[in-house]
Amino acid sequence: MSARHPVASRDHEAYGFDILRAMYELYIANKNYSSWSLRPWVLLREREIPFVEHLLRFGDSQWSDYRKISPTGKVPCLIDGSTAVWDSLAIAEYLAERHAGIWPADAAARAFARCAAAEMHSGFVALRNRCSMSCGIRVRLHDIPPELAADIARLETLWTDGLNRFGGPFLGGGTFTAVDAFFAPVAFRVQTYGIALTPAAAAYATRLLKLRSMQEWYAAGLAERFRDEPHEQEILQAGSLIQDLRAPPLPV
Repeated sequence: MSARHPVASRDHEAYGFDILRAMYELYIANKNYSSWSLRPWVLLREREIPFVEHLLRFGDSQWSDYRKISPTGKVPCLIDGSTAVWDSLAIAEYLAERHAGIWPADAAARAFARCAAAEMHSGFVALRNRCSMSCGIRVRLHDIPPELAADIARLETLWTDGLNRFGGPFLGGGTFTAVDAFFAPVAFRVQTYGIALTPAAAAYATRLLKLRSMQEWYAAGLAERFRDEPHEQEILQAGSLIQDLRAPPLPV
């Protein structure tokens, strides 16, 4: 279906094919666009959990075959042997049953983290719809309607609450956990659309962007030459293109 990319181990070839087959397999879409794919990808990377990456481009014919793997036909999907986990929040919980550190160790921080991740998973509709993720461009929004302003204000409050209550530098305390993974795409949106935040919230977004795993994702997104027209048009409806940092598109 797609190229197999062992991600977490740089000397994976030394282990042999059998070890690769035993790894988790994570199906994702274009790194420039796919915010849902980023969440489990960055979580696995930051927690140093080995996995094999399969990347499907939006619009490719492979998506029809992909339904044999994921019942929804959407990304992300984690494969663990004969088990398929096809939702980003479900993937986080599945990993938490098998690996330490997916959620904060402190009970209060863990409760906050689960609530905040679930809120991001099901909420912030205006932010997601008006500021579609595209890592490699810079956009000036035409306007900030009330519903988007409300989402931004809520984001600032939520981030500041977690940082203050649990001491930072991450939302649940001293280490990167699933709640931070769920807001990783928002950090790219802040960068792309130049969203103004309070100093504490802006510093947290910058902190996420500076993570090595986020830098790796970003570099891969910039290198992608494929353009998905529905995503491109959605972005241009929301704002004006200021800069495109991506590699030149493939010839039509």
